[in-house]
Amino acid sequence: MKTDIKKDKTELQLKQSDVSEIIQMALSDHIAFDDIYTQFGLNENAVKKIMRNNLKFSSYKAWRKRVSVFAKRRQFYK
Repeated sequence: MKTDIKKDKTELQLKQSDVSEIIQMALSDHIAFDDIYTQFGLNENAVKKIMRNNLKFSSYKAWRKRVSVFAKRRQFYK
């Protein structure tokens, strides 16, 4: 994971282990953004920021593409 000097305040309040868990949850196809919100209090935009700051750009793009494709197929996906 790359370290980024420009962290937002949400990410600064989280432990590295929490950030890792959020990334793992977001990468999972079985966990919705609502579940992440319930556990960590982070909305979809905050999760996207964390992903963008901690993944390589190409990995982030691939993840967003996968999430958007699934969202079009399923009504209640991420």
